[in-house]
This record gives sequence, C-alpha cells and structure tokens, in this order.
Amino acid sequence: MAKKFSLPIAGQSAPTAPAASSEHKTRSQGGDVQSELAHLVESNKILIFMKGSPQWPQCGFSARAAQILDSFGVSYAHVNVLEDPEIRQGIKEFSNWPTIPQIYVNGEFLGGSDILLEMYQNGELQDAINELSN
Repeated sequence: MAKKFSLPIAGQSAPTAPAASSEHKTRSQGGDVQSELAHLVESNKILIFMKGSPQWPQCGFSARAAQILDSFGVSYAHVNVLEDPEIRQGIKEFSNWPTIPQIYVNGEFLGGSDILLEMYQNGELQDAINELSN
C-alpha cells in the first residue's frame, strides 16, 4: 500500500501531525495562502492548479494535463494560477514543486504534466481515479 503524505507538508521530510480540514481557512476567512491551498486540496477529490482553465488553457502543459483528466470523464476542480499571483507562488511552496500545472487526487500531490502523462500511460492514474469511487 502506498504511503500517503499529509498536506500541506508535501515534499518536506519533517513529519508533523496533520491538521483537521476545519482548521484551514481561505484568505477571505482570515487564513493565509498556505491555509487556503490546503483547504482547496482537501475540499476537492481531483484538483488541478493550471494556467488558464480546462476550456481555455494558457500553456501546453496545462492543456495536456486537462486533456488527460478529461479523458476519464470525471469531474474535477481547477484553479487558474494566472488570476492570483499569491496562489501561483504559494502552490509551488505548498507542494515543493517548481512548475505548473500541479495535480492532486484525493489530497495527494501527483506531480505535473509529465508525471501525469506517465501515470496515464502506465495505468497508475486510472487506479488513483478508481480509488475515488471506492
């Protein structure tokens, strides 16, 4: 069984106790950007941070990631990082991953466009999506 890491400490080696979902607030609720990102990730089964939207992607990598997710016929949420510079920088710190897009499934950071493509091709992405309905 794959070990899942607790967010928002993705990519960090120091273990900490996971915070309850109710502790994460959006910036409009008085939280900071990292708390808002944790709230977004925990609130959506499948989430992509991308440039643009699935209907109007603003870069090729975001377009490819959205096409891969679309191929499964499942609904997913997206965040257009071009609309909010704090989110655009904050998500890189949140995941400890330098590029956009970033894909999360069931609270777990999967990676970017290249990793998503690899997971799609070898069947791992299908497995991760199938776990959502179990």
